[in-house]
Amino acid sequence: MKIAHLVPTLHPDAPEIGLVDLAGAAQDTGMELVVIALASTSETSQVSALQRLGVPVSELGLGPWDPRAVGRTAQLIRDQRVQLVHTHLPPADVVGAAAALRNRLPAVSTLHRIENLPADRIDRFKRTAKILARQRFMARTIAISQVQREWYRGLSGAGSAQNLVVVPNGVTDPGPVAPAERQRRRSALGVGDGEVLAVSTAPMRRDQGHELLLEALESLPDGLRLVVALAGDGPLRPWLESRVDASDDLTERVRFVHRHQEPTALLGAADLVLHTARSGAAPTALLRAMAAGVPAVATRVGGVPEIVTADTGVLVALHPAAITDALVALTEDGARRERLGTAARERFLAEYEAIGWARRLHELYQEVLTPGRADLGEPQPS
Repeated sequence: MKIAHLVPTLHPDAPEIGLVDLAGAAQDTGMELVVIALASTSETSQVSALQRLGVPVSELGLGPWDPRAVGRTAQLIRDQRVQLVHTHLPPADVVGAAAALRNRLPAVSTLHRIENLPADRIDRFKRTAKILARQRFMARTIAISQVQREWYRGLSGAGSAQNLVVVPNGVTDPGPVAPAERQRRRSALGVGDGEVLAVSTAPMRRDQGHELLLEALESLPDGLRLVVALAGDGPLRPWLESRVDASDDLTERVRFVHRHQEPTALLGAADLVLHTARSGAAPTALLRAMAAGVPAVATRVGGVPEIVTADTGVLVALHPAAITDALVALTEDGARRERLGTAARERFLAEYEAIGWARRLHELYQEVLTPGRADLGEPQPS
């Protein structure tokens, strides 16, 4: 079974789709992946990772709404003898649906966001158009969490449920980190013996709540042995760096990780993961924390409560004081951190490991490709 995944870009700061994780698990399920990106990127880590896994990658070097994209994509999927097109995010949805139609192939689309911000007339028109297009041209629309499914049904009406399914994402099992390697990573961040390391790998964008986190950190009591590492990159990074530099409390506690260091590599050194975003359907950063066996302090938004439970972490309100209280409690209770981390790792293996995700997608693709199976309903977790 050969599947083409179409994305706007493979830049690592784009909304994480997890194609590298899926590609690593695909062969175990009898799937071959082809990846097509509408735009090119100079940050080629995702491209290189896919190519190392033997996945053909094509970057078209076009803008998000370039009319040439449909013809080029249609030719690529024809040349690669693709059987089904899987699209991610609106520009790719439009191009992928049209290219699949030209080749008389089925297409499916994954929702990656929950958009609850106030919308004007133009926004509502665009949203309605996208919903109608999915209903007309997509064999399935995939929600990655139950709350996202209900959000989308609320926008599109109960009639949309016929081709709307829930398939939670997964991530690759990182395996254990050797104690010496863990210590090396902690030492590189200046984390001393007896100190607790909390890591945030969220992209540095306005919707990720970094300002809430910094305000919470400034309220921590003096002497609390907590070090916070901020990883990743994004347009907000210069402001965050200047904000930390302007505060003695933050300068003493916060470390900025190099822009080009793989954020997820830090999880093997972490004691806690921080996720203070203002929205999120099913943040991959929290799945990676579970995979590493690290408990999370996360804001109670979107689909986050489906990932972080009372057994695997702490959910907090979108308020600095709530974040502060959770950090103090977990920093001072190592035994609780260990219990939460162990439970998080067990839940990851049961529900979010990449091979299980690949199997669920394979079952969905089979339903779409096999005549007479279109009414079988949602694929069941493996």
